[in-house]
Amino acid sequence: MESKRVCKPEWLRKKIIPSVHREMEGLLNNGQLKTVCEEAMCPNISECFSHKQATFMILGNICTRACTYCAVGKGKPLIPDLNEPKNVANAVKELGLRHVVVTSSTRDDLSDGGAEHFCKTVKAIKNIDTKKIVVELLIPDMKENKHALSLIANSGAEIIGHNLETVPRLYAVRKGATYERSLHVLKRLVSLNPKIATKSGIMLGLGENENEVLSLMQDLLDVNCYYLSIGQYLSPSQNHAKVIEYVKPEQFERLKKIGMGMGFKYIKSSPYTRSSYMAHEYLGE
Repeated sequence: MESKRVCKPEWLRKKIIPSVHREMEGLLNNGQLKTVCEEAMCPNISECFSHKQATFMILGNICTRACTYCAVGKGKPLIPDLNEPKNVANAVKELGLRHVVVTSSTRDDLSDGGAEHFCKTVKAIKNIDTKKIVVELLIPDMKENKHALSLIANSGAEIIGHNLETVPRLYAVRKGATYERSLHVLKRLVSLNPKIATKSGIMLGLGENENEVLSLMQDLLDVNCYYLSIGQYLSPSQNHAKVIEYVKPEQFERLKKIGMGMGFKYIKSSPYTRSSYMAHEYLGE
């Protein structure tokens, strides 16, 4: 017998206000730009757009994998837009951003997973103001391609994120990915460039237990990843993986406290936390 879906609690009733999106959407449309805020149906979109903050999603909005937790479209992607790095930089300049987060869908169809396109985007942003703009990349695993990861590690970005998403036992939701590969990616990035900060993110509510989460946190520390985001998984539709549990806010606080005691430099942990939510806080900007 199919289990019933758990009801969303009061602390997860954040409102989406489309009217506050218009200015940001106009700017993005002018540059033919995508954001993960829109494509992944982020619940923080109204809050971030109202403050002229957004996470740019390069390399199109079609993913070559079929993860069952993600709202991003699946299928055959288009070829990369050669004007995209310049268009992202123009938007960054117009918005006056000082901390820029750039991510992408997974592009297994590209030999380098899109690494060169990431680098061109970083360079275009840095050309605005090398000293004052911090660039954060949130990358797919790029199949652990050594050349691709070397490009990313030395792209000029100050922070490079790659999400573990969930504990090893639940990796069936990450089609085409492995827990070990994702850890290797984070470890290799630091070995390629010890000056960068690496960051990862996980979702709670897929059926994990606290011991599994603590073990994952130690695995991150063991590969010198000291920045972590922890948020509540929200199912995009009835066709996606179900929410098993809505984790209480106090449990997020508990995990943050434990994690900081374990040796993390910064943890953002709350039901509404997402990988790039309040990204500027991680380095204390």
